[in-house]
Amino acid sequence: MIRKLSSKDANDIWEIINEAARAYKGIIPDDRYQEPYMTKEELRREMRSMNFFGWREKDELIGVIGFQPVSDVTLIRHAYVLPDYQRKGIGTILLQYMRQLTKTKYLLVGTWADADWAIEFYQKHGFKLMPSKDELLGKYWHIPQRQVDTSVVLGIEVLHSG
Repeated sequence: MIRKLSSKDANDIWEIINEAARAYKGIIPDDRYQEPYMTKEELRREMRSMNFFGWREKDELIGVIGFQPVSDVTLIRHAYVLPDYQRKGIGTILLQYMRQLTKTKYLLVGTWADADWAIEFYQKHGFKLMPSKDELLGKYWHIPQRQVDTSVVLGIEVLHSG
């Protein structure tokens, strides 16, 4: 079941992000990986600028996705599923839910260039690698240049009915 998350869910969100992000260790550049991957203060800051939704099973939060409207696009932020629940369709359900909520014409997601599994997941759902990733990362995200250099942006046009 999907529900909107709040600050009361911050610890659970934090645990999911950090447990799932361990997959990046040894894959992304060492200077971009840290443990915890996201501090609690970083998460609190992020939660002030975006909405999080989560998937629960048996009263346990097992997957999260954030979205952030920025100007004329919507960004997918911090989409993670606990490792034991991955490859069971939860990420797909959360992504489809985000597409329904999106009011802008484009939905964008940034991820690490070496995170092949993440890129393949989004491509499987119709997202395309954006050729202007440096421009997009500079316009819509606030990240260090080193992260820009080691990331990609995927995008999809969202078709709204009506």
